[in-house]
Amino acid sequence: MADYRIIDVHTHIFPEKIAAKAVASIGEFYNLPMTGTALASDLDREERAHGVERNLIFSTATTPHQAASINSFIHEQCVQYPAFIGFGTLHPEMDGPFAEIERICALGLRGVKFHPDFQNFDIDDGRMIPVYRRIAEYHLPVLFHMGDLRYDHSHPERLARVLDKIPELRVIAAHFGGYSVWDEAVRLLAGSQAYYDTSSSLMFLEPAHVRDLIDALGTDRMLFGTDFPMWKIGEELDRFFALGLSEEDNRKILAGNFLRAFPEMTGV
Repeated sequence: MADYRIIDVHTHIFPEKIAAKAVASIGEFYNLPMTGTALASDLDREERAHGVERNLIFSTATTPHQAASINSFIHEQCVQYPAFIGFGTLHPEMDGPFAEIERICALGLRGVKFHPDFQNFDIDDGRMIPVYRRIAEYHLPVLFHMGDLRYDHSHPERLARVLDKIPELRVIAAHFGGYSVWDEAVRLLAGSQAYYDTSSSLMFLEPAHVRDLIDALGTDRMLFGTDFPMWKIGEELDRFFALGLSEEDNRKILAGNFLRAFPEMTGV
């Protein structure tokens, strides 16, 4: 196997006192078996054991009052684990989101993560447009959980509307732009300014389907992500290499595209 640089753009961690409960809750939400711990120490050990040099970390505020404490926690973990790149969180019903965006920057966090299904809001909700605009003013990327047949909050059509309104917003659309609605994501998002990660998709799709998604969305727009602790990092890498992509495309998706698109996060 070639010697690849690898950056994992999609990992979740939680404080030790709530990690087990949080993991169980995620498994229940998606009706999937969960074996990971979501502890920062386990994530760091597993990533480095598989040659991953850097990884994005985040957690989602499911109530308004959680955002500030989660952002402090993510900052603390980035200090403790130098390979971590932290994204903050906001909640659509929180007070003072603009002030928390400033605090996210002051903490050295590099972007903002939203999970519309967990947070119970539509991506294109009118009250969020000023928040996205302020995030864009700070040149922070936004990583959205995308897609779910059971919900409409994170449908690709909603993100397409936001991208049309705020073309300067830098976006990573998780799960090939739409978990379980992948082909809808291609129809609605291909050609947009969004980037896409591979997380929580390779397990469910045939390699040929994945290759078609990559071709349609653009190899240069794809980023590797595992969705730890939902999936084991080594197994996700095995699934990725089983796609049979060229060495050049492997290098782009595993690290090259991220390094080119977000150089401020890695110092390149």
